[in-house]
Amino acid sequence: MSQAAVYGLLFAAIVLEVIGTTALQLSQQFTRIGPTVLVVACYAAAFYCLSLTLKSIPVGIAYAIWSALGIVLISSVGLVFFKQRLDLPAIIGLGLIISGVVVVNLFSKSVSH
Repeated sequence: MSQAAVYGLLFAAIVLEVIGTTALQLSQQFTRIGPTVLVVACYAAAFYCLSLTLKSIPVGIAYAIWSALGIVLISSVGLVFFKQRLDLPAIIGLGLIISGVVVVNLFSKSVSH
């Protein structure tokens, strides 16, 4: 599988996880069936896509990318759709997370370039 395809699967996994987490908020502690079904379906699909990426990307690197992008995206969803504001320390922390993933991807020999 090409590197583009592997990273495409990882990105799909991240998007599915973000959709699932958004549905988790909407499920109101699993009391609403539609969002609850969406949570289960999206998480299952996300982990399946993630598992496929682990054939080519080391688990630590894949998980770092998954968690960093997932945190940033779900924070953005929280801001836009749920009006959950982030304070300055949270924004700085998110920036540091993104910076860490960029450093790992650009400079680590663990990542196949």
